[in-house]
Parts: sequence; C-alpha cells; structure tokens
Amino acid sequence: MTEYTWTIAQLERTLPEGGVVVAHWRVSATDGDYSASAYGTAGFTPDPEAEGFIPYDDLTEADVLVWVWASVDKDETEANLASSD
Repeated sequence: MTEYTWTIAQLERTLPEGGVVVAHWRVSATDGDYSASAYGTAGFTPDPEAEGFIPYDDLTEADVLVWVWASVDKDETEANLASSD
C-alpha cells in the first residue's frame, strides 16, 4: 500500500497582518522500494477581517494543508504519484 506524506516546505506572508499568501508544499509517495514526490505552490488572498482568519503565528501545518488541499486536487496528485514510474 502506498503511503503519502504531505508537508509544508515554506510560507510567504504579508506584514503586519500576518496572512499567508503562498504555501509551498511537498508530497512524497512510498510503496516498498518505489518512491515518487511532487512539489507545488498554492496562493491565497488573506482577509484579516474574515471569520476564521488564523494569524501566521497561530497556524499549524495541518491548518495550511487543509487550505492547500482545497486548491490542489489531493486525490489526483496522489494518484499521479502512484502511477509514476
């Protein structure tokens, strides 16, 4: 079974609001001796006045991954890695 590991490599933010404008993400797929990976970015338009806004200092990787998966087709990305040779 293929195991996928998603991580946030870097965040770009606005100052002084602390809103994230770009998330650089990585995903790796491992299945026994087989491995593949992908790297990409997702852009955002933060609104500090919006309900649910999370300031940079309060973000977790899990928070940002939810945003990334909302803008990147997670299932398709993982399927592409699984089918790569």
